[in-house]
Amino acid sequence: MENFVVSARKYRPALFDSVVGQSHITTTLKNAIKNNHLAQAFLFCGPRGVGKTTCARILAKTINCTSLSPENEACNECDSCKSFNTGSSLNIHELDAASNNSVDDIRNLVEQVRYAPQSGKYKIYIIDEVHMLSQSAFNAFLKTLEEPPAYAIFILATTEKHKIIPTILSRCQIFDFNRIQIKDITQHLVGIAEKEAIQYELEALHLIAQKADGALRDALSIFDLIVTYSLGHAITYQATIDNLHVLDYEYYFKITDAMLQEQSNQLLLLFDEILSKGFDGHNFIVGLCEHFRNLLVCKDESTLKLLEVSDSAKQKYREQGNQASISFLMSALSIGNICDTQYKSSKNARLHVELALLKMAYLNKAIELARSADEIKKKTDVGSVSTPPTSANGNLAEKKNDIKQAPVKSTFKLPTIESLIEKIERPLTESIINEPAPISTPQKEVNKSLDLEIVKQIWQKLADEKNAQGKINEYFILNNRPLQIEGTTIKFSVENTFLSDYLTSFKSELIEYLRDKTVCPTLNLEYWVEKKEETNAQVYTPTEKYNYLLEKYPYLGEFKKKLDLDLDY
Repeated sequence: MENFVVSARKYRPALFDSVVGQSHITTTLKNAIKNNHLAQAFLFCGPRGVGKTTCARILAKTINCTSLSPENEACNECDSCKSFNTGSSLNIHELDAASNNSVDDIRNLVEQVRYAPQSGKYKIYIIDEVHMLSQSAFNAFLKTLEEPPAYAIFILATTEKHKIIPTILSRCQIFDFNRIQIKDITQHLVGIAEKEAIQYELEALHLIAQKADGALRDALSIFDLIVTYSLGHAITYQATIDNLHVLDYEYYFKITDAMLQEQSNQLLLLFDEILSKGFDGHNFIVGLCEHFRNLLVCKDESTLKLLEVSDSAKQKYREQGNQASISFLMSALSIGNICDTQYKSSKNARLHVELALLKMAYLNKAIELARSADEIKKKTDVGSVSTPPTSANGNLAEKKNDIKQAPVKSTFKLPTIESLIEKIERPLTESIINEPAPISTPQKEVNKSLDLEIVKQIWQKLADEKNAQGKINEYFILNNRPLQIEGTTIKFSVENTFLSDYLTSFKSELIEYLRDKTVCPTLNLEYWVEKKEETNAQVYTPTEKYNYLLEKYPYLGEFKKKLDLDLDY
């Protein structure tokens, strides 16, 4: 039985041109080799599974190749390439910094650098996961990295560039690897499936590429898993979603159709079916929001390229996107986003999602009602015609042009154009004579003096209103306040500066109220702080302290009564 080799190793790129999705890196490295502009240290950065170590090995092999192709690729035929392919090359050394991260390991490496290569032009040192080196190991490596021998080249690889000290970064030529695009991973999987004579559905390979999250190695691992799981040495979409426990996007199409048709019962049944298959409600609502986003993207040809799905799925998105309005999709996205952010704090997660789905189901009806309300408002807000005064000898055409409609809310029937023209054609004097005289409203007689008893009644009524409103401070300032009248000025005193300052805060309101009730537009207020004779009496007991404060602040008694407080004896 032949040993099984995983696809990530079996189909590992051996040349720059076979590296997937990193053309900006491979082109630069090939040009550097062609022009003999090789740096003494390279740093390859990027997420997992994007080809950092692979590119490091290809670069190391190509540098020492004695018969480069016209495309600056290794020949794979010379002794150097053969020894590299068999793993017996003495000029290429790989070090795993995750397990060799001490200062002693770096000192051993520096000691090896002192010896020139026995064959070939360069000695290449590939240090993987270099961010795992200790601080002392980094410091021991600095001098050699900055001024290595002419034959030594270091290639460092890391997934966490931010953990590498700046002094190391400044000594390296840095290359940032990108996440591999879904379409590139899909095409690579198609090529492997054809080489292995594996039947496949393009939807399944596309789903594997999406699940890999930009890492080709992860995609190949999932690919091997699905091939092993599937019957008949074939990759089907159904087998892929079952094995990866991914919710079929057909559910999202069905749910959106039910929303557009306002079938709330169908929505609840579909969601129950999704939960019964073991899917999480939170992941479902996140996927539904992604589905609405894809439908929005399909609305415009210029944004269609942002839709990273297969061509068949893209056609389905286009069809459903044409059925759903932008208003519906934006409102549904808003509801879904709120449901997503509040999901973890919800006590009943299932009901929380169901409520969001029911809201989405009746969005179209709500949008129609809003539009109908706007139309009704526009019809009722039609303005009556306003006619600016014109001279009696003005011509008819000019007067007709002066007719303008102003939006005035009215429930009366609008006059006809004929009646308006007839009114304009009448002489100005006739209009004035025939127009009914305006009805004059009787005005209240203005008081030029104030009556003390009437003022006290109005004053006390206002105090009772403040008490009913719960404005205790204003109530105690007004309640049973001794008043004096001098002409149209109301004079009184307050007990302390606190009351005086508080009274100032609503003085304007008080004057306005009194002027309106007394019909005296010249009414004014004058008040002062009453000065009491200081006493040398000392207070000791809680009762004496309370009585002293009550005398100083009369409203304290009402405060004690409302809060049901007792003295601490």
